[in-house]
This record gives sequence, C-alpha cells and structure tokens, in this order.
Amino acid sequence: MKNIRKLITVSIVGIFAMSTVGCTMIEKTPEAINKSIVAKVNNENITRGELDSYPLLAEQITQIKQQYGENYLNNQDIKSQLLDFKKQVVDQMVSEKVIVQHGKDQKLFDEAKINEETDKTINDIIKQNFGGDKNKFVEQLKASGISEESFKDYSKTQLMISKVRDSVVKDIKVNDAAVKKEYDDNIYKYLEKPSKFHAAHILVKTEDEAKKVKERLDKGEDFGKVAKEVSTDTGSKDNGGDLGTVEYSQLVKPFVDAVVKLIPGQISGPVKSEYGYHIIKLISKEPISIKSFDSVKEQIRKDLLPKGQQTAFNSKLDQWKKEAKIETKKYEKNIM
Repeated sequence: MKNIRKLITVSIVGIFAMSTVGCTMIEKTPEAINKSIVAKVNNENITRGELDSYPLLAEQITQIKQQYGENYLNNQDIKSQLLDFKKQVVDQMVSEKVIVQHGKDQKLFDEAKINEETDKTINDIIKQNFGGDKNKFVEQLKASGISEESFKDYSKTQLMISKVRDSVVKDIKVNDAAVKKEYDDNIYKYLEKPSKFHAAHILVKTEDEAKKVKERLDKGEDFGKVAKEVSTDTGSKDNGGDLGTVEYSQLVKPFVDAVVKLIPGQISGPVKSEYGYHIIKLISKEPISIKSFDSVKEQIRKDLLPKGQQTAFNSKLDQWKKEAKIETKKYEKNIM
C-alpha cells in the first residue's frame, strides 16, 4: 500500500463547501502561529500546529500545493475551501479530544501500554506495506506532508479512542425484534439462491394518476407508449418503462411484493413505494425460495451489531460533548 491516506482510518466528509473568512495571522511568526489556539476542550488546547500537522489535513495541503503551487492561498476559492475543510478537521479533533479525556478520567487505558501498542501498530504497518523498510515508510509520510511524529500521535489517539469505544459498546446487543424487522423489511435478500425477474413499469406521483394509467392500459393502449408519455422514471420511460432483468433484492420491497403475485404478461394495479405509484407489467420471472428466519437470524444479528454499536457510541459522544466546555468560535480567526 503506497498511498498514505489508506493508513489513516478517520473519515471526514463534505470537504469542499464554499465560504469566506479573512486571515489575520500575517504579522505573527511561524512559532507564534503554531502555538495559537484553534479550539479549547475543557482545560486542554488544540493548537494551530496540531491542526496543520493532523495527517489528513497535512496530506490535503500537500496535494493542494502540488496542484496550485506554494502561493495557493492567493487563490480565494482554494483559500475558502481549505478554511472550510480546516473547520471540519477542528471539529474532528475536538471530538477526539473529548473521547480521550473521558478515557483518561475513567482510567480506561494505561499510557505506557498505549505507547507500546502504538509502536507495534506502526511497526506492523511498516512490515506489511513497506517490506519492513522504515526509511521507505518515512519517505512516503514526508511525500504526503506528514511527519513521523504527527503520524505516531494520530495512531496513539486512535488506539485510545478504540479503547473508549470498546468500553461503551461491549454490552450492546441486537434484540430479536430488530432482527425480525430487518428480515421482514429485506426479505428478498434472504433467498436460497439469487433469482431474477424482467419487468416494465410506469411511475407517477399520485394514486389517481396511477388509476388513470391502469384504465388506459385496460382499454388496450400500448404499455410502452403510455410509459413514454407519462412515466416520471427518466431511466426507463424512453425504453417503454422496461427495467430489464434484475435480481429480486435490487428493487424496493413493495415493487417486488407485487411482482411475486403477478404472472408473466399481467399488469398490476397501483403499487405505492417511496418513489411514487407504479403500474407494473411482468414480462418473465424465475421462481424464488426464501430462507427461513431461523436459518438466518444469527447472521442478521451479527450484521446489525456494528450499526447498533456505532449508534450507541455516537449517542454517548454527543452526551459527552454537551457536558464538556468546548470553545471553537472565538478561535476561528487562528485557523488560517
């Protein structure tokens, strides 16, 4: 793995939304800039130096420099985009700080052991991705604008976060009702073997419109002609509403429920889904055999567990952030 981004597990979405904020740091020395505060979490500061060395941001800045040159901040669009991205990174760092502070308060990890684990994690990365050659690893970090120290700090933080997360989610269970609901709502995912059907449809907004479409078809009008005239599904209307051959699990449940009841050549009445009302013409279908609930329930439970754990952890983090004293607005002027 040669792209250092793949070694960074955190994800920040929505990178480039436009905004404009002026920069007031010109008169400060580099050292003063690095020490300036960009956020405060309880009694701990997050500095500009920590922000700019955060691996994902450091890599982003390196890529911008490669594309636009060292004077990239003279481009107001790039400057405003980068400012918005930095704000998101600050938010991410604040969340991380809250989690780590909670872990320390609750004595959920031992600092010495965390340091040992961090070293082991980085050594494993070097071994698995760089053939054990640390120099290549450091060179790749440098090429991405990331220092060895900041990568180690980041890795250490992620390990501490994982310890806290484990403590929060260790007792999370997925109850039988949630498992049954998942099974019922996605029944066509649980077939004995993949099966397909071929259908066409006409999609309209209201039930009244769907009834009028059905009346026209019952009077003998051509399905494809009516689809081209009135269907709101731009992906299929020009083909006379033909959806082609698809697997049962690919379309929404109300649609497939109707298909199951139709015989080839038959046209359904109005079928409501989240997209509107469908009139469906079945062209052909393969028979289906659905797995029993008992045969798949434990696999469903296992599949649902990560989502349940993440929901629980996010909820706990929201609580901790509400309880913490977090200051960001007053320090926004220091971000750029």
